[in-house]
Amino acid sequence: RDSSTSRGLGDVYKRQIYMFKFFTKKKWQLWSWLGSFVILLSLWVQVKIDVKINEWFGVFYDMIQKALAKPNAITIEEYWANLASFITLAGIYIALYVVISFFTAHFLFRWRTAMVEWYHSVYDRARKIEGASQRVQEDTIKFTRIMESLGTSFIESVMVLIQFTPILLGLSVGIPIFFFGDWQYGLITGALLWTLGGTAFLIGLGWILRLVGVEYDLQKKEAAYRKILVVAEDDGNIRPKTINELFDDVRSIHFLSYTRYLYFNIGRMAYLQANVLSAYVFLAPAIVAGVVTLGVMQQIIRAFGRVEGSMQYLLKAWPTIIELASVYKRLREFESVINSTEIVIQKD
Repeated sequence: RDSSTSRGLGDVYKRQIYMFKFFTKKKWQLWSWLGSFVILLSLWVQVKIDVKINEWFGVFYDMIQKALAKPNAITIEEYWANLASFITLAGIYIALYVVISFFTAHFLFRWRTAMVEWYHSVYDRARKIEGASQRVQEDTIKFTRIMESLGTSFIESVMVLIQFTPILLGLSVGIPIFFFGDWQYGLITGALLWTLGGTAFLIGLGWILRLVGVEYDLQKKEAAYRKILVVAEDDGNIRPKTINELFDDVRSIHFLSYTRYLYFNIGRMAYLQANVLSAYVFLAPAIVAGVVTLGVMQQIIRAFGRVEGSMQYLLKAWPTIIELASVYKRLREFESVINSTEIVIQKD
């Protein structure tokens, strides 16, 4: 084939991402699209249950406050009935979680199967690439699991915002908020500013420390070390010095990653620990003035935490996003080399 044909094939290959064949190949579309719908529907139901549990906290703690303020203000039957209502909600939540976890495991394995089917079909070329076995066996597992985890957590964060933001706005009416006064949107704005500041701080820190690059280099060194160990199982001529040299590279990149993540985790954990007090800081004027009951305070703090937690999606998922970026980079590089090899063969 002439060079123009080869370039054309190269352009086609560059546009293809075989990691997502699960959603484009007709064979897997029932599992991929219907399965995704089932998982998302279960997330919505779980969020709705969480809203009911948040309402329960308000009723329950108001009842506790009433009971502690005056002896025999409530009956033992009322107390047990409130606990039973929570057990019912928790039971439904647990049952749904267990069933959907089982279903998701099958969903992910089908996704992995769709990926490795193509890798198997071209493995006569892929096997010559350094770390091929690790990328087909290990990276496909990591990619599907991380993609599902990040995807569902992102959708869940959006659903939580949709459900809990109106609740938080309703609970904030007439309550003085630190710095924002009686402004109804004070809690939402405070959560947003606190979240954006923390997220920007940690993303900047991760970029400065080059965490994605370190993770990629780590996996690359591990792959080279693993390959020489596999070869050494069958080839007695492999020098121990070669193995030791490769392990020295592994040691160096691991120690570098430990140092980088040490700095990152200092910033991350400091922010997350300060985050525990954020709702109490914003509610300080209302608590000191005694304008909220214990139950309402619990509802606000829990709703604030859910809204704030959803806004902090990038912050909380950042280490996982770094790992996904590294895995995606390795698989795309792997596919590019395979496709380049096919173009050369066709041209010859």
